[in-house]
Amino acid sequence: MVRIDVVTRADEDLLLELLNTTPVVNGRRIDKLAEDVQAGEWIRARGGTGAPGEIAALVTVRDALAAVVRGEAEPASLAPRLEQIALHPVLTAGGVDWHVSAPDGSTIGARALLGWAAILQRDPARLRPCANPECRRFLHDRSNANTARWCSMALCGNRAKARRHHRRHRVDASG
Repeated sequence: MVRIDVVTRADEDLLLELLNTTPVVNGRRIDKLAEDVQAGEWIRARGGTGAPGEIAALVTVRDALAAVVRGEAEPASLAPRLEQIALHPVLTAGGVDWHVSAPDGSTIGARALLGWAAILQRDPARLRPCANPECRRFLHDRSNANTARWCSMALCGNRAKARRHHRRHRVDASG
């Protein structure tokens, strides 16, 4: 069996961007794909059309992927979506390019699914939810040690460190 890597880093980045469209902001969960105008802009910025059917398909893929990454669903639950994706070779002057084909309006979701599959195959356990229980973001740990815990040091890492520091000093002051 020949393995051909057709998924780009951009697809893996797209996956993370998609998963992170439901952040918690000021204690409230928001959904960047909940309103058609904002969702359409988000999708068009990533090469889609932003049509209502495309928005609905992408939200379905996002929610299914998030459930798998959080451990709330089995990876097999993604099989029906993966079965709709096909890769086709296209001869070019420089060799062979591979093109993704998927049902109308689901190309961005297909790219995100392929990004997930590539990370899962190459870097198991490096795609995970942020360790901050109040956060809904995800991270792809590309560090050598595979020890990243926070979606962002600026967002969650510093907050966690500040809370620990505050608890230590509060305990020291009361003891």
